[in-house]
Amino acid sequence: MNPSVAVVILNWNGRNHLETYLPSVVNNSSDATVYLADNGSTDNSIAFTKENFPSVKIITNKSNGGFAKGYNDALIELKEDYFVLLNSDVEVTPNWIPPVIEQLENKENVCIAQPKIKAYLNKDEFEYAGAAGGFIDFLGYPFCQGRIFDSIEKDTGQYDTSREIFWATGACMFIKSSVFKQLGGFDERYFAHMEEIDLCWRAKNMGYSVYYVAESTVYHLGGGTMKNTNPRKTFLNFRNSLMTLYKNDRSNYRMLKVFLRLLLDGPAFAKLLISSGPQHAFAILQAHFSFYRMKKFRSPIKNPNLKCILKSSIVWSYYVQRIKHFSQLK
Repeated sequence: MNPSVAVVILNWNGRNHLETYLPSVVNNSSDATVYLADNGSTDNSIAFTKENFPSVKIITNKSNGGFAKGYNDALIELKEDYFVLLNSDVEVTPNWIPPVIEQLENKENVCIAQPKIKAYLNKDEFEYAGAAGGFIDFLGYPFCQGRIFDSIEKDTGQYDTSREIFWATGACMFIKSSVFKQLGGFDERYFAHMEEIDLCWRAKNMGYSVYYVAESTVYHLGGGTMKNTNPRKTFLNFRNSLMTLYKNDRSNYRMLKVFLRLLLDGPAFAKLLISSGPQHAFAILQAHFSFYRMKKFRSPIKNPNLKCILKSSIVWSYYVQRIKHFSQLK
């Protein structure tokens, strides 16, 4: 008997995205149940979906709790064996689900996976949010096969081999429902950004593995919910990254790493001050103050899986050594 799959699209005032991308999901997901989890939209997203895509089941959240709480609220009652968390601005391709489920079913301890994520507007390139699978360095800075900071590679087949990764993108994340519930879902303090990395790291601290499946491809627009021009996004990225490192790192130098992050965020402050203006730069300061004020706790640990962590600094590799491609890292 084939496992059951729920494709869950979290939506907030995204009727335009639903009109563009939902047809591909409905047409290419006959082996799954498609849900629209609406996060308190004030547009006509729900009415549009009911009228045009009657096969899509509607979940109505009481409020907009962001990505983290939105998915926690939406998934709590679902009974399927696998959840696919899919952004509303993702176009999927034929046969996108079976290769990923096959890996999850057959690879020992693999509980989370993602397909190849390519750019909707530049379909020969990888997309920022996930590319060909996520990694981190020893200071908790995330990067991907196919994307280091703002340098994005073209897809020439260089990452056509499925492999273990450190984190899977929240834009298209497959996860065993039993593990999602075992982990308590997303940390709702994150609201949005980095919560998927935290979830994957917590899973790895429990001995699970995360996988990239090259045989499946989707196309992501990106930036659909919170634009890069929004200082709130800068704040969340920096604060949530610090929180993820503090919660999940199990080395003897955790606080030293947090201090090094503070030092490295200084140049980031200067760069944003020049390139994006004072609101973005001061969002970094606000992120640090918010992190220091937060009630902190450590994630549970059991047989931690420490694979796919770069032992050197990705910041040094990128900005000093000028390494722009994942394949150049050692």
